[in-house]
Amino acid sequence: MTDGPRVALVTGATQGLGLALVKALAQRLNTEDVVYATGRDRARLDEIRAELTGTGARVRTELFDVADPDRAEELAAALAERHGGIDIVFNNAVMRVTPDDDPRAIVGPYAEVNNFATTRVLRAFAPRLRDGGRLIVVASALGSLSYLAPVLHSRFDDLATLDEVDRAVADWRDAVRDGSAFSGPWPAFVNILSKIGQVAAVRTLAKRRREDDLARDVLIASVCPGMMNTPTSQAWWEVSDAPTPDEAAGPLLELALKPVHPEQYGELVREGRIVPWHPAGV
Repeated sequence: MTDGPRVALVTGATQGLGLALVKALAQRLNTEDVVYATGRDRARLDEIRAELTGTGARVRTELFDVADPDRAEELAAALAERHGGIDIVFNNAVMRVTPDDDPRAIVGPYAEVNNFATTRVLRAFAPRLRDGGRLIVVASALGSLSYLAPVLHSRFDDLATLDEVDRAVADWRDAVRDGSAFSGPWPAFVNILSKIGQVAAVRTLAKRRREDDLARDVLIASVCPGMMNTPTSQAWWEVSDAPTPDEAAGPLLELALKPVHPEQYGELVREGRIVPWHPAGV
């Protein structure tokens, strides 16, 4: 990473894993470094900044609604002008769903926050990473073609551009919204396809940047934090024995702060191990 002050940014940082990442970065980085906590709730951001003052790195806040189609580029440009670039980005913002949600009603905003915002963050921040930078998309182990019907693999595998990823996600969104997905091969749980779309976006960008990035010690990857004990997870599963967000943040920080392992570049990583993109035997 850069010899000067480092700059980190976390999206979706007002609660859960995002807040845990901000806290951990503030503790692990130096006092001259800067950690930006971002989110949509200005009052909550102000509370976080006050709570974390004096904990290590300087914690600053920025309003960042990832669903705003222009905000990622605006913020990335502003930080690059302010600091000369950026060193660590955790794309963590997510729209959560519950078992009571109607997929047809929520899939539009869900795809906007979880998927189209991911590609916007990749487009905006990847070109502004400094040498040694890290751009990490928080996804899950569901982001594997193993969870997708083989007839759909080609829609997300080996795509050439992020625009192609967006079109594939839009086709899925529209199929859920008009109901046709429920009689076809699409997975019933919307989180599966959303995570596959996120991992596909990382793989697509990384394929184009790999050689130059590795020469500059830059890592672009997606990461699975594993099951966590959060209110959202509690609505779906028994998670009383699962790690807290603070505990789950540890392996993600290792990925951001330790030397790059080239085999992890562009891949989905869980606790230092690569989650296979293709099903076994393919």
